[in-house]
Order: sequence, then structure tokens, then C-alpha cells
Amino acid sequence: MTNLIEITNTKKDVTVLTLNRPNSANALSFKLLEEFNNVLDSLKSNRTVRCVVITGAGINFCAGADLKERIGMDEDQVRRTVELIRCTMDAIQNLPVPVIAAINGAAFGGGLELALACDIRLASTTAKMGLTETSLGIIPGAGGTQRLPRIVGVSIAKELIFTARRIDAEEALKLGLVNKITEADQLMNIAYELACEISLNAPLSLRAAKKAINEGMDSDLARGLEVERNCYDTIIESKDRLEGLQAFKEKRRPVFTGK
Repeated sequence: MTNLIEITNTKKDVTVLTLNRPNSANALSFKLLEEFNNVLDSLKSNRTVRCVVITGAGINFCAGADLKERIGMDEDQVRRTVELIRCTMDAIQNLPVPVIAAINGAAFGGGLELALACDIRLASTTAKMGLTETSLGIIPGAGGTQRLPRIVGVSIAKELIFTARRIDAEEALKLGLVNKITEADQLMNIAYELACEISLNAPLSLRAAKKAINEGMDSDLARGLEVERNCYDTIIESKDRLEGLQAFKEKRRPVFTGK
């Protein structure tokens, strides 16, 4: 049986997750979502992983919800499936390590919401993306109405959601929706290089920094500074902090162990 989420553990403590339904544009079927959540749950407690890259098999990143499957569902089944999609996006955002979306092709609806739940987004020059739900009689229901405004601003997000417009990689870059674009055949190399650059740093620091940013962004400045202080306190007693100081003194690259 083919895995719907393909897991590749590379060197430098980087894990690549590939949505593996290329013949269905990597659409989010119920089975794929269940498998995805199991994988994310296992990664959450895996202390050897320092960075995760998510991409799609074939020429698409993710076409969003599996609408062919959705047609055969009653209202209760739709609600359960949408809730599972929401849980998946939240699980991606809440992974304690940095997550990079390598958008290798179409990312529409839930596919773009998946990318929005990641910390960093890279895209191929051939990628297309958009929150297209209003053209289907629904709204983005897996975080799109909340995450997109936080990334590109409220007014731009409203325009994109109200129009259901599909944009190309160049426009996505200009809007700040993606961090970088590159030729399709170089996307995974660029994503891997970035993941390795991140993974060279102290694992506890990466986790603390992500927690501080994520929790602080949803707070006022005073609360955000308190979150930062608490996150900093968690690493003061770490061996990695002392290793960083020793490496600086000896003018060498530190060797972090996550302790």
C-alpha cells in the first residue's frame, strides 16, 4: 500500500514530508489527512528532528480539499472532514521545530492554507496559489481567513479571498506571501539548503524562538515580551548555551546536542 505521506529523513536532521497523491493533485482526502496527522504527531515528540520541509509529489503542491470525495458526503461528514483539515493545519503550525513549505506547483484552497501554516514558504516560478473557496460557495475554513491577513495584511487578504483570485509566484513574492521563488528544478535543493542552515543552530533555541514568535504575535507587545522572557529562561541552563559561548571563545563552529 502506498503511503499518502512519504517521509524522507535526510542528513542534518531534516525531515521531508511529501504529499503523495500526484494523480489527484495531492488533494486532501480523509485518508491522507488521517495519515498526515499521525505523522505530525510522531514528529512532535521526535527530538532528533530540527527542521521539516513539506512538498507535493509530481507537478502540484496541493489542490486543497478532495472535492470529488466531498460530493458524496452528507453535512455531518463534511463538518468532520473540515475539522480534520483544521486540526492538520494547527498541527503543522504547532510543530515545535521550523517548517518550510516547498510549493512546487498549484496550491489552492486548503493547499495554500497548508502552506500558510508553515513558518517559511518557498515557491517554484511555475507555482500558482490562491484561496479560491468563495468561488465554490464556501470560505477558507482551515485558517486561511486568519493566517493570510497576518502574513500579507488585512486589505490584501480580503481582496484575495473576496475575489478567489489565483496568483503566480512573482505576485506572491511581491505580496510577501512567499519568502523566495526559484526555478522548479532547484526548489527542493534551495529548501534543503535553507533547512540545513537552520538545523546548524541550537535545537532548543530554535524551538524556543518559534514558540516566542508564534505566541507573541497573537499578543500585545507587553505580553509578547513576557513570552520571550519565559522562552529565554528555558534555555539558560542548557548545555548548548554553554557550548555556544565556548565555541565563540575558541572561534569554532559550535556542536549542539539539544541538551
